[in-house]
Amino acid sequence: MTITLSRMIPLGTKAPDFTLRDVVSGKTLSLSQLKSEKAIVVMFICAHCPFVRHIIRDLVKLANQYIPKGISFITISSNDAESYPMDSPENLKKQAEEFAFPFPYFYDSTQEIARAYGAECTPDFFVFDSRLHCIYRGQFDDSRPGNQIPVTGNDLKSALDSILEEKPVSEIQKPNTGCNIKWKS
Repeated sequence: MTITLSRMIPLGTKAPDFTLRDVVSGKTLSLSQLKSEKAIVVMFICAHCPFVRHIIRDLVKLANQYIPKGISFITISSNDAESYPMDSPENLKKQAEEFAFPFPYFYDSTQEIARAYGAECTPDFFVFDSRLHCIYRGQFDDSRPGNQIPVTGNDLKSALDSILEEKPVSEIQKPNTGCNIKWKS
């Protein structure tokens, strides 16, 4: 595992559209179908990463709190499943079912979507407004495996609360730390 920071794409960057298959439902869906009138959270995660496993329960809890308020969530795994079989679509589906994901979970087999978004690590979080412009990219919170800081999701929650209150999202945003995306060679 190589510890990697998120890239921190420029705020205002337009979200690249994509069409991928949800590993749970089998439906092929696009970003334009899933966006909301308020915001959409695009998350790059996987099944094997200790940083993802550290926050996954709280991430699902946070999504369950904000989806009824009109915020959409989607997850994408772009890891090379050949080299990392724990991140195969079948295992991603098991992960989604185990934690009762309330959002679609896509497998980006070509890794083109991760590259288009500038995703570097798992987890990697991007929030786009109703026009699909980036208004937040950064960490879930300050907790990391082994650092004894409780998982709260406060950084992401703060951004989402600002959106719901129709206030500007703070431009002071910290990069996330996680495992590097497992790129194909």
